[in-house]
Amino acid sequence: MDNNPEVALKKRKFISTKTAIIIAVIIILAALVYYYKGLFIAATVNGSLITRLAVIEELERVSGKQVLDSLITKKLINDEAIKKGVSVTSEEVDAEIKNIENQIKAQGQTLEQVLTAQNMKMEDLKQQIITKKTLEKILADKLQVAETEIEQFVKDNNITIPAGQEEAYKNQIIAQLKQQKLNSEAESLITSLRSQAVIKYFTNY
Repeated sequence: MDNNPEVALKKRKFISTKTAIIIAVIIILAALVYYYKGLFIAATVNGSLITRLAVIEELERVSGKQVLDSLITKKLINDEAIKKGVSVTSEEVDAEIKNIENQIKAQGQTLEQVLTAQNMKMEDLKQQIITKKTLEKILADKLQVAETEIEQFVKDNNITIPAGQEEAYKNQIIAQLKQQKLNSEAESLITSLRSQAVIKYFTNY
């Protein structure tokens, strides 16, 4: 046992400093947890905590596979876009949003109302537009609509085009036929990309 008063004093000072540092760290951590509690706590019910981890676990249980498949598909499409030298500009996205706004406005609603009703945010819509336009560019050569297809569509659906509205009807038919082709070709493309990709799952839902 060391009876040297000077050594003992230094030890006490060291212990006091160490304790002060520990207390300071605990206080800082507690402050951070309180300030950023939204990162850890989703809600409280009668004082009981519901953690964000619990929410995440429930979301994964309910729709984890669907979300993961969606992210994989998005990654495959992005990789194919890079391979093909395809990109979507912010101007193209803004123009499409403006077009959607005009269509919704014609129905007496606002884009914000529709997004809220579908539990979507503007960023979600932008991502959907980017994915769609990326696919359109990748599959551009397969989305062309011939005059014979337009004529067949009119015939199959018994459409009577009013005089003076030929161009408007034609554009609507072209848009509908392109969308049908996009749906079909996109599904084929994604199936092909998945079959060629090396996908390793580390989580099973």
